[in-house]
Amino acid sequence: MSGRRLVAASVAHGHADVETIERARFDSQTSGVTTLLDRVRCEEALVLQTCHRTEAYVVTDGDHRSLAETLFPAIPRPSVRTMGHDAAIEHLCRVAAGLESVVTGEEQILGQVGDAYEAARAADGVGRVLETVVPSAMRVGERARTETAINDGVVSLGGAAVRLADRELDLHGQRAVVVGAGEMGRTVARSLADRTAVERVTVANRTVETATRVASDLACAADAVGLDAIERASVDARLVVTATAAADPVLDRSTLESAGETVVIDLGQPRDVAAAARDLPHVESYDLGDVEAITDAAQAERGAATAAVEQLIDDACARLDRRLERRRADAAISAMYEAGERIKADQIEQASQRIDAGGDERAVLEDMADAIVNRLLATPTEALRDAAEDGDLETLEVALDVFDPETSTADHTSERAPDPEPAPRARGRGED
Repeated sequence: MSGRRLVAASVAHGHADVETIERARFDSQTSGVTTLLDRVRCEEALVLQTCHRTEAYVVTDGDHRSLAETLFPAIPRPSVRTMGHDAAIEHLCRVAAGLESVVTGEEQILGQVGDAYEAARAADGVGRVLETVVPSAMRVGERARTETAINDGVVSLGGAAVRLADRELDLHGQRAVVVGAGEMGRTVARSLADRTAVERVTVANRTVETATRVASDLACAADAVGLDAIERASVDARLVVTATAAADPVLDRSTLESAGETVVIDLGQPRDVAAAARDLPHVESYDLGDVEAITDAAQAERGAATAAVEQLIDDACARLDRRLERRRADAAISAMYEAGERIKADQIEQASQRIDAGGDERAVLEDMADAIVNRLLATPTEALRDAAEDGDLETLEVALDVFDPETSTADHTSERAPDPEPAPRARGRGED
């Protein structure tokens, strides 16, 4: 148990493209945890999946460098980043704080980390390490957003798309269509409802039930339709924002031919809007590059805040390390006391039998005390002899400080530690 550490493997933007991230995904975060617990020799597991990352965190005594093939066997090695204990903790804190997001400081990731934690709990993947690390990382994320300016201004691609739309046209009293009800589509729809005076938002999605759930949560008039109704919905819309993960365009020329003057913002990757549709004279088209130009400006403004957040993370990681080391020490101490109790119980039983058989009580007690001392000190004695042979003076000094605290440390190191003579085994009465 004491040798187990948190390690992680990440397939995320920056070292993997969208298609690779999708291939790395598990069916769900909960099923991912179950898979990891079965596939990897681990006691705890957590899976974090968003549009831009698929990550696995496991508590194991294995080497983190072997995780890439174990956790993501179908993913090319250059696309998988693996992390040992300290790096895994720091990375999770950075993720929760928004420093690893496409848009620095974006707010959604904190809730997504919380969702991943609950999914891991549901799959019995959370133990003493994750229940310490994950809430601490989430507290760092909360502090980053309340104590620094990391989330000032635009904090998501969806929010940036709405800012772009608001800059290019007056949305007051207008109708908007959001195509896609995934994470990005939800963000766009909520931003339109919360930050503009749009009259109505229509959410279009392949699964109408999902679109209905998104529409029902909006703070404005809203409705839901299937993808086959986009053309009809676009006729009265002044703004169309697409955010799907479809392999082929969902808006072609015929979809927008009957529309009036329309601003179209395509957040799809690959693109959701066909080139022929973008060329229509009444369509003003923007894509992910235009939106990212807005987020880049916001990123630059957050440069100073990033340094402040990194300091929060450094401090949190140091505290976490101390807590985890203390827990490991507590486990070792508990095991030590349990071993001592077993020795005591065994010797009391033997002594009781000898006394009941008429043995001399003082002799029995002395033998029992000798046996307890010998058994308790046998392993430490062997370890100290090995340390002396290896020239490990630090371990010898610790032992002297523990068993002879009045001896000066300077006295311990003034001379080379002599080769220890074998300690004579204590002999009690009645021994041959």
